[in-house]
Amino acid sequence: MTGIGPVPVKVPRVRDRKPGDDKISFTPSILPRYLRKAKSVEELLPWLYLKGVSTGDFSEALAALLGPNARGLSAKTITRLKADWWKTYEAWHKRDLGARRFLYIWADGVYFKPRMAEEKQCVLVVVGADEYGRKELLAMTDGFRESTQSWREVLLDLKRRGLKQDPKLAIGDGALGFWAALREVFASTQEQRCWVHKTMNVLNALPKSVQAKAKGHLHDIWQAETKAAANTAFDFFIETYGVK
Repeated sequence: MTGIGPVPVKVPRVRDRKPGDDKISFTPSILPRYLRKAKSVEELLPWLYLKGVSTGDFSEALAALLGPNARGLSAKTITRLKADWWKTYEAWHKRDLGARRFLYIWADGVYFKPRMAEEKQCVLVVVGADEYGRKELLAMTDGFRESTQSWREVLLDLKRRGLKQDPKLAIGDGALGFWAALREVFASTQEQRCWVHKTMNVLNALPKSVQAKAKGHLHDIWQAETKAAANTAFDFFIETYGVK
């Protein structure tokens, strides 16, 4: 099953009838054993589910996308795949983080409205960067809005999974819950407001006619090479736009 519909493929088979455990087996690398769907189709299934397609409607939706001959994608198949996705998430969520030291972390609460729910769901996300600059998604879990208790549980879980040393710097928006939890769990970590959120907040207070130009001047502040240059750019912005 591919993105353009079903494609017939002949797979060579070699059977070694020799007795014992030293039989020779052959599996083609182009088409691994038991593969029935292309990667593009596998990636399509969770995307459709998250977009609100119910389990019972998958066959009809996929038939419209992949053709009337789309098979092997019944409601039972989707239910099995959902169980596999959950197992994969659980294994990822519990993985050990002790092999690397993460010096920087970014935290944010992402809101979205899943399927037919009346209220938006808040997912707490933490991204880390180690001493080599390699970034990794460390945590992604649901929380009660962005409360201190929810963030505390996320950070304590990171510590339990191997984040023993306090990160050097944490970056986040103005949500007070994260900062309160950070001071409890990683007391020595320095705090920095996220410039992306800060820029959006400032631009929202300005007329749309000057937002594009003001955005460039805001970048001059946080991209300055020295503190003196940043202060100069900051003073210029205040004089030009009259906001702090």
